[in-house]
Amino acid sequence: MNNARFAISLHILTLLEKANGELMSSDYMAGSININPVIVRKELINLRNKGFVTSKEGKNGGSMLAKAASQISLDEVYLAVRQNNLLGSSKNSPNPLCPVGRQINTHLDTLYETTEQVLVRELAKKTLADFSREFD
Repeated sequence: MNNARFAISLHILTLLEKANGELMSSDYMAGSININPVIVRKELINLRNKGFVTSKEGKNGGSMLAKAASQISLDEVYLAVRQNNLLGSSKNSPNPLCPVGRQINTHLDTLYETTEQVLVRELAKKTLADFSREFD
């Protein structure tokens, strides 16, 4: 993956799991992740839209998990934040007269899709609860 959204979202969800149902502020989460609270809030909106998080607005507001950590698999989180191909993509157009150039993107797409499927299958074997226990 060529962005940090999965790592940020998993960090957020792990913090919320550790909070045991208590509301947690985006400022606190941002301090833990060491990023701007605006980025945390954007990820929280996505996580809320995907059903992982619930939020309460206002002075004493914050966020918490919308369902048990044992019901959140890591592949679901990955797919919820995935934007680009796992290994990226070429920005140039290869030479169509070259025997490699005219086929490279098709073969790369197949390779990337197969590789990402392996990743998703491995992530599906672990829940947020499993991941969170690694911090005990």
